[in-house]
Amino acid sequence: MSQDPVRVVIVDDHRMFRSGVIAELESDISVIGQAGTVEEAIAVIGAKTPDVVLLDVHLPGGDGHGGVDVLRGSAHLFEDVQFLALSVSDAAEDVVAVVRAGARGYVTKAISGAELSDAVRRVAGGDAVFSPRLAGFVLDAFAAGVEVATTDDELDRLSAREREVMRLIARGFTYREAASELFISVKTIETHVSAVLRKLQLSSRHELTSWAAARRLL
Repeated sequence: MSQDPVRVVIVDDHRMFRSGVIAELESDISVIGQAGTVEEAIAVIGAKTPDVVLLDVHLPGGDGHGGVDVLRGSAHLFEDVQFLALSVSDAAEDVVAVVRAGARGYVTKAISGAELSDAVRRVAGGDAVFSPRLAGFVLDAFAAGVEVATTDDELDRLSAREREVMRLIARGFTYREAASELFISVKTIETHVSAVLRKLQLSSRHELTSWAAARRLL
């Protein structure tokens, strides 16, 4: 008797990307639902109770923390549903945040269709799956213990976009360079930087760089 297919919900705010993932997944994986926002994701996961959720980290809706908000809103299903983050981001803070929130693994969108199918099957079976260098982030973060909890509390004050801006500015990008990288205006960058400094209780870009470097977020 053939094994039942792994039942999957795909959560990503780009419809064309979701279609591409569906086309790439192998025949023993069945996509039973899709969502493009935090609220849609929580609703469809609760209604379908899939085996695995393929979850993008940065999503519209919720409290501005994307995939973390979906995990928090679905925590009551953790015994039945496994979550695998699938994101373009390979930033340490994104990886650690979703794993702390309950994700079973984290792979980047550079993964092949066959590799993704294998990752889905492994997560459904209870394994933890990470793209190669991302596993190191998790090991380093959890080895740091209390320091990580403090860092996460501070990062939780920032929206997903503010975290992106923070990382670029801390790395030395000018406002114009950051705006070009994120396809937003220089004025919007300035607004985000002001919000980041206020929320982290910092007073300058130099302090921001030191703050990020001390937490290995660069």
